[in-house]
Amino acid sequence: MTREYLKKASLTSKSNASETHNIVKGILDDIEAGGDTAARKYAAKFDQYQGNVLLTSEEIETACALVPKRLRDDIRFAHDNVRRFAELQKSTVGDVETEISPGFMTGQKVIPVDAAGCYVPGGRYSHIASAVMTVTTAKVAGCRHITACSPPRPEVGVAPAIVYAAHICGADKIMAMGGVQGVAAMTFGLFGLPKANILVGPGNQFVAEAKRILFGRVGIDMIAGPTDSLILADKAADAHIVATDLVSQAEHGYNSPVWLVTDDRGLADQVMELVPRLIADLPDVNRENAAAAWRDYAEVILCSDREQMAACSDEYAPEHLTVQADDLDWWLARLTCYGSLFLGEETTVSYGDKATGTNHVLPTSRAASYTGGLSVHKYMKIVTWQRTTREGSKSVAEATARISRLEGMEGHARAADVRLAKYFPNESFDLTANG
Repeated sequence: MTREYLKKASLTSKSNASETHNIVKGILDDIEAGGDTAARKYAAKFDQYQGNVLLTSEEIETACALVPKRLRDDIRFAHDNVRRFAELQKSTVGDVETEISPGFMTGQKVIPVDAAGCYVPGGRYSHIASAVMTVTTAKVAGCRHITACSPPRPEVGVAPAIVYAAHICGADKIMAMGGVQGVAAMTFGLFGLPKANILVGPGNQFVAEAKRILFGRVGIDMIAGPTDSLILADKAADAHIVATDLVSQAEHGYNSPVWLVTDDRGLADQVMELVPRLIADLPDVNRENAAAAWRDYAEVILCSDREQMAACSDEYAPEHLTVQADDLDWWLARLTCYGSLFLGEETTVSYGDKATGTNHVLPTSRAASYTGGLSVHKYMKIVTWQRTTREGSKSVAEATARISRLEGMEGHARAADVRLAKYFPNESFDLTANG
């Protein structure tokens, strides 16, 4: 049996991509030329905000005081989980050295980037968890300067809970500026900030496109957004939980794809019947987003067996991948392309989005086929070094000279020749390519 699409998407994440690119490119060029003044102009236009851009310590203290104690406790709980998981990740890579041949030492050194720019969405929703995910990992990695950037709201500024999260997680500066202008300000080093070496964090299609355009002059974690989620479910799955999980991810935005892949037609029919009812029960803005995402971007795919389901999932390479099926160990061993994996109905993407410690900044638009999500490793440069004695260089110099001449790179060969001549003047060497 070939795949059967019981529901097929009419749009993809690439729809309107060229229009978005042109808009973002124009804004970036304008801000690079106009600096602080141009960035403020766009903040006034898009955010209707003309307040202080870099929050003062007094403003941070005032915002933090507005956050209820229970929410502060929850944010600290999430921060502690993310910090501990990041510390575990950091422990998996470190400085090493080895004697690659007698007398010749080579090594690896891990160096954190100097300045990180963390984008925290705050327009449609206040993404408190994004502040925790991005700032905490940068801090654990050892970045010297961390800027947290989030869209302000008219007459309010950055959401107090985002300010609190960024502050306790270790942000050195908190910037009340969102969208392309916020990304540009961190990249170009506006408002007295150091130029970011890396930009991290999720965002809408304009933020994602800004990161895409700027990549190369600045590092990025990945092109993150719009978010997508796929559920693998068999006959053992609970249709109501599957439908609820699909809706929970569709509410991210009108263009957030959600996919169900199953080998059970009855389950698929139940889920497709339940989803519209669950969407209708959401609050207004959530309902509008989820309804559009389900209508235009969602797919329900019927497969013949679990192997075909797994192959379909790997092809889609989803940002979030949930398995609600028997034999979870089989799925863990078989699946290869995903940003983060959620095994069993007892866990859910929402847990990972907010508080379990694994990062929620993950590859979208099939990027999980070649990269993982945000981690301390994204902020760390793994560089190499070498050192040798004169005796230790002999065999390497001989091989280098001969390989270089075979390649036609005489200059490289001579860099080896002069060392052999200096260090071993009484010896002769056959350094021809055809020796």
